[in-house]
Amino acid sequence: MIIDSHHHFWNPEERDYYWMGGDVLAPIRRPIGPEDMRPHLQAKGVEGTIIVQTVPTVEETEEFLATAAATDFVKGVIGWVDLQDPKVHRVLAEILSGPHGHYLKGIRHQAHDEEDKSWLARPEVIQGIKACGDAGLVYDLLPKEPELPSCITCVDALPDVQFVLDHIAKPRIAEGALEPWVDLVSELAKRPNVACKLSGMVTEADWENWTVDHLRQYANVILEVFGPDRVMFGSDWPVCLLAGDYADIFEAAQSLTGTLSPEDQRKVFGQNAARIYRLDV
Repeated sequence: MIIDSHHHFWNPEERDYYWMGGDVLAPIRRPIGPEDMRPHLQAKGVEGTIIVQTVPTVEETEEFLATAAATDFVKGVIGWVDLQDPKVHRVLAEILSGPHGHYLKGIRHQAHDEEDKSWLARPEVIQGIKACGDAGLVYDLLPKEPELPSCITCVDALPDVQFVLDHIAKPRIAEGALEPWVDLVSELAKRPNVACKLSGMVTEADWENWTVDHLRQYANVILEVFGPDRVMFGSDWPVCLLAGDYADIFEAAQSLTGTLSPEDQRKVFGQNAARIYRLDV
């Protein structure tokens, strides 16, 4: 089964998305749901997906769980809880024991939007992520370069938690910058409990003029330091629509992994996501 490990749904008519303001994001500021995505998946033979949180609310998580239950191709949800809540264990237990709780596979917080670039290293946040691991959930890391040192601190404190790095930590592809990203992501990859999504690259590149070759040196770093057993494809649809359609993103990922063996390509395009997120596929 081909699995897209990272995408979103949203409805700006019903909820405020704090990060979706401004004219530049107007093309995606509209309701987008499962039936909008379905034809793109079918065209590329993608049979399973994972929805990922977009705002810091438990309500969205519960909505996504219901969406997963009602949508054949959605196999899992990466939700949100307040990691600094002393009762986070109880909150997670309530969600997981709900009617669709078995679809919850992980938790994420938009750490790169925190003013404190060391937010992930806060003791109370680490305790909250430990609660996620205790509940059998993966924790998705969402940093940019400034947050990567705190990611390393957090992971080192929680060797028994499974982490997944989203969007290869959003390197400055449009600038052609490699450092300090290479050093930091390579250091993070030394921790065997961290995997990485090959996702989100086109929106860090020049939206109008990117090519697969612009992305290749970044993808090559990820494939080298994490290895094919810890990398998974994600489209970041519909955010990716700012720079390309679903087919563009899927075909770029195929090209970027084209030197891998067929067995390793199957890992990147489905098997790793199924294993790491414990998907029922």
